[in-house]
Amino acid sequence: MTENETMTPRDFIRMAVEEDIRTSRFGGRVHTRFPPEPNGYLHIGHAKAMAIDFGVAKDYGGKCNLRFDDTNPAKEEDEYVQAIIEDVRWLGHDFGDTIFYASDYFDQMYAWAEQLVRQGQAYVDDLSADEIREYRGTLTEPGKNSPYRDRSVEENLDLLRRMRAGEFPAGSRVLRAKIDMASPNINLRDPVMYRIVHAPHHRTGDKWHIYPMYDWAHGLEDSIEGITHSLCDLGYEDHRPLYDWFLDALGIYHPQQIEFARLNLTRTVLSKRFLLRLVNEGHVRGWDDPRMPTLRGLRRRGYTPEVIADFLNRVGVAKANSVVDIALLEYCVREDLNERAPRAMAVLEPLKVVITNYPEDQVEYFDVPNHPQKPEMGTRQVPFSRVVYIEQEDFMEEPAPKYFRLAPGREVRLVGAYYITCIGVVKDTNGNIVELHATYDPASRGGATPDGRKVKGTIHWVSAAHALDAEVRMYDYLFTKDDPGDVPEGQDFMANLNPASLVILPNAKVEPNLAGTQPGDRYQFMRKGYFCTDPDTAEGKLVFNLTVSLRDSWAKVQQQ
Repeated sequence: MTENETMTPRDFIRMAVEEDIRTSRFGGRVHTRFPPEPNGYLHIGHAKAMAIDFGVAKDYGGKCNLRFDDTNPAKEEDEYVQAIIEDVRWLGHDFGDTIFYASDYFDQMYAWAEQLVRQGQAYVDDLSADEIREYRGTLTEPGKNSPYRDRSVEENLDLLRRMRAGEFPAGSRVLRAKIDMASPNINLRDPVMYRIVHAPHHRTGDKWHIYPMYDWAHGLEDSIEGITHSLCDLGYEDHRPLYDWFLDALGIYHPQQIEFARLNLTRTVLSKRFLLRLVNEGHVRGWDDPRMPTLRGLRRRGYTPEVIADFLNRVGVAKANSVVDIALLEYCVREDLNERAPRAMAVLEPLKVVITNYPEDQVEYFDVPNHPQKPEMGTRQVPFSRVVYIEQEDFMEEPAPKYFRLAPGREVRLVGAYYITCIGVVKDTNGNIVELHATYDPASRGGATPDGRKVKGTIHWVSAAHALDAEVRMYDYLFTKDDPGDVPEGQDFMANLNPASLVILPNAKVEPNLAGTQPGDRYQFMRKGYFCTDPDTAEGKLVFNLTVSLRDSWAKVQQQ
């Protein structure tokens, strides 16, 4: 494919792939893979990896395998497998009719392990995990050989086969590659290839008692599948010499590993371990909590695949790690929903207004556009009656300077309806405002008056007689600092949790046109933000999640 035909901007990965195509390396093929571990739900960082893995394959007419690296039965579940498949499809990536699993290759991996033992390049070690760490040395000091390093081939084969048969306790022995305990790359200091785990696997059951480590399995899986370009994040850059060593030692087909910078976002953690803590300790409502950076959380909050694709395209592909301002992601969703989300009126914290000179039994219907810039989206009929609800913040008994909304004696415009003037305030015994009285100008129907007068304040409303009850969940950042890990010594990222990341407004009122809303429907609530109907919505109970506010902080950053 030429540069002009490539839809995705060229980056260093695509330049390397193009060079391989030019030189007929791999026979001109392009075959990538997306290899998630089924030990949790995918997050937006995985979406970047997917965009690269599937995107490179698509751009050059190749294939991308969806492969599960299911090598740790203690943490993996079929629930995660199904969720990952759903998320990959939701983002629109094509992996064909076949799904690949590392567990499909366990027999071949084991055969290759015995091959390395016979070649004198692997051995069974009896050191404990702590002892292996101690013997490995440090970044500045070389390691030292295990006392079991020089076992004979026959003894190593016997012990390895007995490990496989389940004769030894978990953790009592491991199989290690015999490379170089003095290597400056600590990953080459006799890395562990297999450990003993007596746990059933979600696909192979109780067949295996030893399971491969990722560094051993990774390159073998790529080789078996004929992968041409193994695209990984920078965390695997120091592991690439080990990837190469295993493939060369076995003398098997050798893909090319290329590393890219992973995605890091402000106000966000993208470690599965940290996300699991948030779930298990009850700081969020689950993996699909709209505050979570998981794809399920983003979907529940109202993000679309197009938003995520746009965001990742703007971030690009880089060689150096950096942190992306989460305001850019919010900018992308705001741009997307501004185009596609119909408008609706919703009063989140209602204040009752009685229009005293409006006929008690009268109901009018106003024709309101579903999108002010898109006439093709049509209009809707919104009812108006004597009693309406407005936002509590749209009234101030003693208005501050430059406050142009409703106040005693002040006139404002109700969106699409009439001008009203506040003539009275009703308070409860505690002095709280519970009701307003107002009059309307019948000549101002639709927002215009014969005398041509203008008002500075325009506020939204819903008819009390027709409004639907709703619960609205207002979401803020999960963390109070851009870098959640910026904490005093002895604390961790939990110290920066935002106690106000979720505020539930249980008494909201929305216009009756939302009666048939379905989970996933998206709206702009006038003057409030973009919202998505939550799956908790049921008959008689409407629930909406804040997707993003109307305030565009990213645009302000760009203007500075």
